Amino acid sequence: EKYGLRSQMQRAAVSVPSNIAEGASRNHNKEFIQFLYYAFGSLSELETQIIISGRLNYTKNVCELLDDLNQIQKLLYGLIKYLKNK
Repeated sequence: EKYGLRSQMQRAAVSVPSNIAEGASRNHNKEFIQFLYYAFGSLSELETQIIISGRLNYTKNVCELLDDLNQIQKLLYGLIKYLKNK
């Protein structure tokens, strides 16, 4: 269980910058925004996994991790808003 959750968390965490990079390589902002939403989804997945790992006592610094994740979500959402209004 512990290692399966860790593996899922690693995949979700790697998915975030991967989707951003893939979207940035596209020709149109609309496509980029779509990949940014995929990255946002991966952040939401990771948020859930952090909460679960805390409830299972696998992680001690859940609040810090969630605060960091929330900051990343805000930055990503700000980028999405910027590109939509461009």
